[in-house]
Amino acid sequence: MRRRAVSFLIVVAALSGALWLGGLALAVQDQFFATAKPPTKEQRPSTAETRQHDEKMDIVALGDSLTRGTGDESGKGYVGYMVDALRRQTDKPIRVTNLAVRGLRSDGLLRQLGQPEIQRQVAMADLIVMTIGGNDLFQGGEALKLDRKQLNEAKRRYVANLDRIFAALRRFNSEAVIFAIGLYNPFGDLDDAKRTSAVVRDWNFASAEVAARYPNIVAVPTFDLFALHVNDYLYSDHFHPNKEGYKRIGERVASLITLTEEGEQ
Repeated sequence: MRRRAVSFLIVVAALSGALWLGGLALAVQDQFFATAKPPTKEQRPSTAETRQHDEKMDIVALGDSLTRGTGDESGKGYVGYMVDALRRQTDKPIRVTNLAVRGLRSDGLLRQLGQPEIQRQVAMADLIVMTIGGNDLFQGGEALKLDRKQLNEAKRRYVANLDRIFAALRRFNSEAVIFAIGLYNPFGDLDDAKRTSAVVRDWNFASAEVAARYPNIVAVPTFDLFALHVNDYLYSDHFHPNKEGYKRIGERVASLITLTEEGEQ
């Protein structure tokens, strides 16, 4: 009887040992030799969804007090109204970096573009908007007193600076679309309106000719927006736009921008 019990215990021990060795082998194989299984569809992150959440549109605004929004009591300026219109086209986050300086002329913008931080901001931009030239031309109203020779010399300097500005922007960022916003005539209701309007149109034409030398630079006209009832769209200083004037400019710029479903231009 005792011999049978011993034999039974031996068999049970042998079976237990075999099972333990088998389990150990499976554990070793799973730990060191198992092939990694690909994640299931439910586990796999969506690249498109991740990109959509990570991406944003970077807009850099350059130039003078018009880009700063001087005269708009709401504080938006044309940049703000433009962004409002773009947000109706896309759910992508929009970030605006406004680098405009009140009173800036074309030579000042050229110097500003020599700053490393400005260059870094421009390089990151998906879209660039700018106003420049109003202070070169009007010079605080002094343009009304300049003769033809003086105006031509001012235009020559402005066109040369504008060419260098566009060249610099394209050097820092070869892909972003640049919207160069043209001049309007704030003195269109004065006695000398015919002369000043002719000068503004001449400067706008020269600016558009420079823009045409470079890829993806769009000259945006604004002269017509203020041609009729100019006082309805000017601030009390009779120079900068008011809220309604800026809104018209912002909507004009936004109408030229078409966004895809992914928010890319």
